[in-house]
Amino acid sequence: MEKVRWGLLSTANINRRLIPAIRASARGELAAVASRNPARAKSYAAEWDIPLAFGSYKEMLESDSIDCIYNGLPNHLHAEWSIKAMQAGKHVLCEKPFALSLAEVDQMIATSRKHARIITEAFMYRHHPQTKLAGEWVHTGQIGEPIHFYGLFHFKLKDQGNVRLYPKFGGGCLWDIGVYPMSLAQYLFSSPPEWVFGEQWIGASGVDESFSGMLHYPGGKTAQIFASFRSEFNTYAEIIGTAGRLTFSEPFVGIDRDGTLTYVPNPGESRLLPVSYKELYSGEIEDMHAAILENQPPYLSLDETRNHIRTILALYQSAQTGKPVSLI
Repeated sequence: MEKVRWGLLSTANINRRLIPAIRASARGELAAVASRNPARAKSYAAEWDIPLAFGSYKEMLESDSIDCIYNGLPNHLHAEWSIKAMQAGKHVLCEKPFALSLAEVDQMIATSRKHARIITEAFMYRHHPQTKLAGEWVHTGQIGEPIHFYGLFHFKLKDQGNVRLYPKFGGGCLWDIGVYPMSLAQYLFSSPPEWVFGEQWIGASGVDESFSGMLHYPGGKTAQIFASFRSEFNTYAEIIGTAGRLTFSEPFVGIDRDGTLTYVPNPGESRLLPVSYKELYSGEIEDMHAAILENQPPYLSLDETRNHIRTILALYQSAQTGKPVSLI
């Protein structure tokens, strides 16, 4: 195989970012799109100049013209259709959150191993040079011992019919955008937390429309995260160490347009750290190509992904019970 032939599982809006990244890659080829509505599949394929259009997900998975699928379906369908794709011999880039339960995660991992198929979670920002540079600075001790992380992601969700507001579809701001600061904390601290405490505001939708979390890591390290559908768009992150801190102006989205990483020594004057440009979604595509074509392990491991889901579930449990929840 010289190129990976991609199929889009659904016509979700997020495809708009994946399509250019696939086409810009020397080792990727956008071959197909699938929809439950045959007419929708055909019109979408015509709009985006995609060669093949399938009128069902199953039909695309059974095609010999596809090597790898991007699963951008609603959250509650991530596990089901990723598993079906791997059983059909396809590799999978699965949009976050990977799944909605640990049982689903474990079944996805087991299916990957049984069928020798690659599956990885689509956290695009983790592949960006800015995130990797921050990780290098933290993990090599350049800010001293990291002791506290603060991160937020919020935007005003005005469409009350949006899938993010449906409980049965795995809606809620923590699953949708709170996973970003949570996952960045896990990455920078190199482990899941020991215990968490969560608080949520449930809207008329029945899902959490605001969520605050406190996460306690080994060695007295702490993290605070906040997510919300109730306030205008903003993202921010900061990691504080004993010898300085790093601040991210755009830690999750917009890195490739407006992102900056600033080092503030203790004491000393702040300075911007140079970050090379990279289109935000290209990293996860290139990572899949390396895994499929070169047998390289995916950059984001399945152990990390399992800990992402375990931490989110613990935060929800804490918010529902009003008590801290241990992960050890």
